[in-house]
Amino acid sequence: MKKHIVCLGDSNTHGYCADPGDCADGGIRFNEDERWTRRLQTALGEDYLVVEEGLSGRTTVFQDPCYEGLDALHYLYPCLKSHEYVSLLIIMLGTNDTKERLSTNAYAIGLGMRRLVQKAKTVDCWAPGQKPNILVIAPPPIGEGVKTSPVADEMGEGAVERSRQLARQYQTLLSDQDVHVLDAGALGCEFNQVDFMHLTRKGHAALADHLAKLVPQLVK
Repeated sequence: MKKHIVCLGDSNTHGYCADPGDCADGGIRFNEDERWTRRLQTALGEDYLVVEEGLSGRTTVFQDPCYEGLDALHYLYPCLKSHEYVSLLIIMLGTNDTKERLSTNAYAIGLGMRRLVQKAKTVDCWAPGQKPNILVIAPPPIGEGVKTSPVADEMGEGAVERSRQLARQYQTLLSDQDVHVLDAGALGCEFNQVDFMHLTRKGHAALADHLAKLVPQLVK
């Protein structure tokens, strides 16, 4: 069986493209060959199966009062069981948690990620003889331009500031969880200049290139 890499995320894993000029198909979603998940699959080769589990608006554990089914916590069990055996779970979430209407802060979002990691460890989905293997990716901080962008009202006040603190909170709150933590903001994974919170085509490529080197080290 191939080594299953499950990528659980939000619109940046689903491949949302806010700038049609940056997408080969000119649509609202990057095509398969442009998204970081597919690029990672190509780089890793046939011994791996990279599973894309992205959903726009997804949070760690917080339920959005305006849209149902967006928290990853309630989806995690069936997701992991659907793709067993899992060799590596990659979680990249947190951007949507910063929305003002969720009434939270960076510390609470970090606790949400910690809760999600703890839940993942309890699921009987891991490759035989392997302990839970999880990589948490802190998304790049939202750009200042979001405050005057078309999604300014959607994100509300304080989203930028909260997003800037996520990497540090993840590092601190997951330090005793025996998981790997990566700060995508330090990798040159650029956001577009439309909504300042979604990866560009180059951003997808940069993330995939880094993960292509890292994943083989994490999956033995």
